[in-house]
Amino acid sequence: MNVAITTGTDHLPVSVDVLVLGSGAAGLVAALRAADAGAAVCVAEKAQLLGGTTSAGGGVMWAPATSLAEQHGFTDSADRAAAYLSAASGHVMDDRAITWYVKTAAEAVDYLLTRTRVRLTPLARPDYRGEWPGAAQGGRSLDNDAFDPADLPGLAARLRPSSYFPLLSMAERDDLDGRAPDPALLADRAARGVRTMGGALVGALVGSALDRGIPIVANARATSLRRRNDDGWDVQFDDVAVGARSVVVATGGFEWNPRLRDAFLAFEITPISAPSNEGDGLEMAMAAGAAVADMTAIWGVPVIAPPTQFYDGKPSGRMGNVEMTLPGSIVVNAAGERFVNEALAYQDTCRMFGDTDPKTGRPRNIPAWLVFDRTFAQKYPIAGSGPGSVPDWAVTADSISELATACGIDAAGLSATVDLFNVDAAAGHDTRFGRGDSAEDRFLGDSTHSPNPCLAPLDTAPFAAVRVYPGVLGTSGGLRTDFHGRVLGWDDAPLPGLYAAGNASASVFRNTYPGGGATIGSAITRAYVVGAAAASRDGDS
Repeated sequence: MNVAITTGTDHLPVSVDVLVLGSGAAGLVAALRAADAGAAVCVAEKAQLLGGTTSAGGGVMWAPATSLAEQHGFTDSADRAAAYLSAASGHVMDDRAITWYVKTAAEAVDYLLTRTRVRLTPLARPDYRGEWPGAAQGGRSLDNDAFDPADLPGLAARLRPSSYFPLLSMAERDDLDGRAPDPALLADRAARGVRTMGGALVGALVGSALDRGIPIVANARATSLRRRNDDGWDVQFDDVAVGARSVVVATGGFEWNPRLRDAFLAFEITPISAPSNEGDGLEMAMAAGAAVADMTAIWGVPVIAPPTQFYDGKPSGRMGNVEMTLPGSIVVNAAGERFVNEALAYQDTCRMFGDTDPKTGRPRNIPAWLVFDRTFAQKYPIAGSGPGSVPDWAVTADSISELATACGIDAAGLSATVDLFNVDAAAGHDTRFGRGDSAEDRFLGDSTHSPNPCLAPLDTAPFAAVRVYPGVLGTSGGLRTDFHGRVLGWDDAPLPGLYAAGNASASVFRNTYPGGGATIGSAITRAYVVGAAAASRDGDS
């Protein structure tokens, strides 16, 4: 079959039952569910390419207590999952929300596996807080199998490429122990149009939409929402209007909108998501009377930004958590001090950038630097550079004190930090932060290195450093919704026919991050409910 994806607003319908704004995982799952409920559906995507930040990223979904995990030999239960979520997020999620998520996420996974082209495999990846009640050592983070679009000619060219991830599944990437992938495998997959990680998820969902005959229109940016007297909506695009009984806002976060960032976020961030995420849907819905929640929340991640790293023509970066976890590196602030367990979950690591120095009132840990030696550079890729040498854009020096001076780091502080770290690394125990002591830490370490897969001395010149920035996979605050995914007004009453899912809505987890894939987990789980509700207008008052 040929791919029936069109481009331009002249391809939009005059009216439709459910209009979905955005073609990431949230928008596509909502569209599929609405179509399965019998609604006439259209998906409108602002950008030229489909998939949004889902297609740009890792695509893992955190979903506990699934039948899929049980089939793969992982032991879990709804009670254990609820206990863990209570420990991880119970200070902001009430018992009803926790129970809803555990039940609905498992249902959403069953739906994906039985009604769509999506194929998932549980990862042996521990939850981020293994010491908390109900934590699992694996099975809750669900990876996407590689997606081959061979029976959908032309589809691969319509999907947004990854911002930097290689064409590997997350499981394949995890198995590398930080080393570079097989170039022949990557070349073969690229030649065949195979997609992995978030690209595989989007490819499978788009294929499923095409199977149902759902029209998908790219390069169609909505500019305003207007509620009609019949409680339907008119959605204005640049030059046309579409009437819809229900509208699903799944347009992503606002991390690429400087005005909104300045209004809501506590410190400067480096986004590594789709640059089309400018808060369009958020602002349109707010103008229509929608309330918002958790607007200071982000899906945070430490980022390394090579000078040649661009995405959609804009400066971007790469997640730096793997380089920070592997043995032979540390992260320090301008005082030369380590300020976090570098192997900690990336959301929690990123929070440390907001730590304020009480003497200056400024962020204590911005700027920050990843510091490493020649041995590290010879073994592991650094932000995409091939292993074997220090990247040419890194700051290098023959001694730790000279490196500190070149970077503007306190030389005495850095020297003392490295001296202590080297002693600890040789002994296999980080006395400062316990890096590598937990199973979660060791998961992204180098399993071939002992005695601790996350620790090795920095003792071989030249020494090098690269900046580490507070980054985001996306913002995670947004439109306030109820359990149907209906957008609420400031009076807590739903705006009839208006729904939201994904990063355009406030996350299910309320600025917490229980495990790998929480972003996609929140998006898909809410979208699963939203699609059916938008088709039926169930619960409208």
